[in-house]
Amino acid sequence: MHDTTNETHWHEPKAGENAGFGKFLRKPMPYDSFMESEGVPVFRGIGVRRVQDLPMAPWKRLGGRGSYIQLYGTEGLWGMYVAEIPGAGALNIERHLYEKVVFVVEGRGSTEVWQEGQAKRHTFEWQKGSLFTIPLNAMHRFINAGSAPALLLCGTSAPNVMNLLDNPNFIFNCPYAFTERFSGAEDFFKPNDDVEPDPIRGLAMRRTNFIPDIVNCELPLDNRRFARLPPRRAADGAQSFSMSGSVSMNRALFEGPQARLSGRARLRQGQGLHYTWPEALGTTPWKNGKADKILRQDYEPVGLVSAAPMAGDWFHQHFGVGKEGLRVSAWHGPNNQRARKAGRPGEQLMDYGAIDLNKGGSAIPYHQEDPAIREEFTEALKQEGVASRMNPEFYARPPAEGDDVMGDVM
Repeated sequence: MHDTTNETHWHEPKAGENAGFGKFLRKPMPYDSFMESEGVPVFRGIGVRRVQDLPMAPWKRLGGRGSYIQLYGTEGLWGMYVAEIPGAGALNIERHLYEKVVFVVEGRGSTEVWQEGQAKRHTFEWQKGSLFTIPLNAMHRFINAGSAPALLLCGTSAPNVMNLLDNPNFIFNCPYAFTERFSGAEDFFKPNDDVEPDPIRGLAMRRTNFIPDIVNCELPLDNRRFARLPPRRAADGAQSFSMSGSVSMNRALFEGPQARLSGRARLRQGQGLHYTWPEALGTTPWKNGKADKILRQDYEPVGLVSAAPMAGDWFHQHFGVGKEGLRVSAWHGPNNQRARKAGRPGEQLMDYGAIDLNKGGSAIPYHQEDPAIREEFTEALKQEGVASRMNPEFYARPPAEGDDVMGDVM
């Protein structure tokens, strides 16, 4: 039964029919609607070759120009935007109930941070390549010290907060001070170079709220992505960062040799390309005639790519095709890094992305890769005038379990 007085009403399904439409268009979430209301472009895609080339528009709320970025597969998980500060100018004062990490794409300047009611503002200077965080709900302002525009790339947990609260006025005007995140300590933004083990995975980690230059900083050895290669031939480095007491935004920095294959996504140095495809297509999609389902993204500093888009269960691979090493920064978003996702406390987890498929992980061994990957990688290097460092023996099937493996670094 239905009320015929209403213009829009529900129809009871007839025999043999299912209730509802069955197929329907996805409605925008509160964060989607918020982005559209800001009056600046919203870029959506698997990646960006260079964020410097994104179209920007005047941004009334921030006081500069900018553009939102929502990469495929990150919807509802974390957001990004670029903001341009005019030469010798500053952006408007902000505060918000979401976390924010900032990478300086171009320019030099300073940031003021303070809690409401504090007389003194904490100020630190930044330059091209700096990475820093803004404490949760702290007042802050970005200032450009140069005559040319400065460009900032910001990653935030805004989608999570917006979609939950759906109240921008509360999000941007809540007076609560999270003093456990930012007490006003004098050394809060002092760089810390001490390396300690990540408490979850045991990998190299630094507790710091400011890194002066992540493009050129030294990285501890990390052989996970090149564990199949002979020792010291795999000059791969990696480090994660714990910033502002964040319990959600997870950041890491990785570097691999030039002309080598690797895995990860946010290019800081070098030149690269990226392939990704649904897990359902198998490990050899080109060979199986599914090449049209594969997505490719080329990038150079500062480029972006969603490493495992859509539902996240996609294979992906990064390729360094330039004359210098490939350095990328991975921003996983709130509780989205595999080791930090929700689950039953105490259950056994694995570093799946660093373990081969035949050992229970999710990494495709080189000898099981689709031959087209090697061919296209070699061609890309040729176009750049770079010789491949992926020697033929790297693609050989490894000896059986128990055999003497020369150079095994696992």
